[in-house]
Amino acid sequence: MSNPKIETLLPTVYATCGEGPHWDVASQSLYSVDIQEGTALRWEADTGKKSKIKLDGTVSFVVPCDRGGVVVGHNRNISHVDWDTQATTVLGEVDKGTTNRLNDAKADASGRLWAGTMGLEAVPGQVAGPVGALYSMSHDHKLTNQLGNISISNGLDWTDDNSVMFYIDSVPRKVYAFDFDLAAGTISNQRTAIEFAPDSLSTYGLPDGMCLDAQGKIWVACFSASCVHCFDPETGKTLQTLKFPATNITSVCFGGKNLDELFVTSSQYNLQPSQGDQPLAGSLFRVTGLGVKGRAPYNYKG
Repeated sequence: MSNPKIETLLPTVYATCGEGPHWDVASQSLYSVDIQEGTALRWEADTGKKSKIKLDGTVSFVVPCDRGGVVVGHNRNISHVDWDTQATTVLGEVDKGTTNRLNDAKADASGRLWAGTMGLEAVPGQVAGPVGALYSMSHDHKLTNQLGNISISNGLDWTDDNSVMFYIDSVPRKVYAFDFDLAAGTISNQRTAIEFAPDSLSTYGLPDGMCLDAQGKIWVACFSASCVHCFDPETGKTLQTLKFPATNITSVCFGGKNLDELFVTSSQYNLQPSQGDQPLAGSLFRVTGLGVKGRAPYNYKG
C-alpha cells in the first residue's frame, strides 16, 4: 500500500504558468518552463541550485538535446538554446501566419521531437476553436503535421514497447491512443483511451500534462481541479488521486535518483478572485512514497 507524501519543493517559483517538467538523468536536474514569463528553469537536485534562460514571448516546453543545450517551444518556433550563453537558433516554425503558439512537447525513443500547438487563449483553458495541430520534428529538423483540428495540444507519452502513443487534447477532455510506428514516425488508428465524464469538471477538470509510469499507468495533471489522477489505460478507470493546494495543476513527470519521485507543476496565471486565496499556486510540488517508478525520458537528437 502506497503512502504518498506531497511537499512544496519550490514555492511560487513560477510567476505565471509552470509547465513541461522534464527530468534529466545525466545531470540529475529538473527542467521546466514558466510559459507567459518566457523562461525555462533548471533545478539541480544535488545542490538545489536554480538557473534559467529568458526569451521574448512564450516558452512552452524545454527538452535537453544530445548535442548539448536544449530545444524549446518559443512562440511558434522550435528553437535550440545554449543554456550558458542563451544563444538561440530557430530550427523551424509551425502554424505560420496564425496567432497560435506551441504548447507541450516530448521526444520519442528515436530522439524525434513531438510538439503541439493551440489557439489564442484569452482565458486559461478556453480557446477560439480547434485550430491547433500536432507536429513531429526529425533529427534534421524536418517538420511533419501529424494531426489537425486540435484545441489545446497537451501531454503525450509512449508505451515501453513503443507500439502505442497516448495524447491529450484538453478541451474535449480526452486522452487518445494511437498505434505508433517508431521507425517511420507515424501515428494511426486514433481512439479514446480515457474520457472525462461531462459532470466531472469540478473533480477532474481539464486533462493537461501527463506521463506513464514503469507499469504503464497514466498520470494526468488536471487543470482547474487541484489534482493528479492515475488511470489504467486498458480500462479507463481511475486508480489513484493526489490532491494539491493549488487549483491549476498543469503537468507531471517522474524523476529523482531512482525515478520514483513525481514532480508536479502548477499555475498562478490569471487566477480569479472566485478561486480563493492560493498562496502556493505557481509552485513546484514533489510526491514521494507512491510505490511506483517512472521511466527515463529521451533527449532530442536534432
